[in-house]
Amino acid sequence: MNVDGIAFILCTLAVWRLTHLFSQEDGPFDLVLKFRKLFGHGFFGNLLDCFYCLSLWIAMPFAWWLCGEWISGLITWLALSGAASLLFKISEKNQKQEKI
Repeated sequence: MNVDGIAFILCTLAVWRLTHLFSQEDGPFDLVLKFRKLFGHGFFGNLLDCFYCLSLWIAMPFAWWLCGEWISGLITWLALSGAASLLFKISEKNQKQEKI
């Protein structure tokens, strides 16, 4: 198992950015908000409302791209989602402190 550190960091940032965009933001011209409303309260609608759930799905293609074998891909998939979740927690905490 050999994953390039810089590539992992870049993929982590991309996973965080995409997950944050789709689960937390309205997007340009409210396009992402309209996209989330389109799915309502079913499986996909609930998925788009949960950063942690969505990060698992978004991390999947990045892990596949980073790794050549399935076991390292599985570990990298969870690591990417976990790292994006940590970034989310940190950014969420900072946003709450800014509002005080």
